[in-house]
Amino acid sequence: MSDPASLISSAAVRGAYRTSQSLTGQKGEGVAEEVSASSFSNMVRSASEAALETVRTGEATAQAGLRGEADTQNVVEAMLAMESTVKVAVSVRDRFVEAYQEILRMPI
Repeated sequence: MSDPASLISSAAVRGAYRTSQSLTGQKGEGVAEEVSASSFSNMVRSASEAALETVRTGEATAQAGLRGEADTQNVVEAMLAMESTVKVAVSVRDRFVEAYQEILRMPI
């Protein structure tokens, strides 16, 4: 749980591998860059949607637990999933900010 890289799903890894394989095909450079940009934005969008869904599910389970409709184990598991999702999201955000700051420091 302390290593965000261990939380990456195998489906995301397979998707990234398929994307990298399609980029090495017989396409021109401009087309490959366009596909790469849209694939990256789609990957970020789907990852953020999955994270948001995990947080919403965790909140709903916690509320159900407070009402007595969910057992303690389900509430704890949902809260742990939500906590790890938030940690990964913060880590990714920090990496994006760090990369942006590095780009700003580049000489023109």
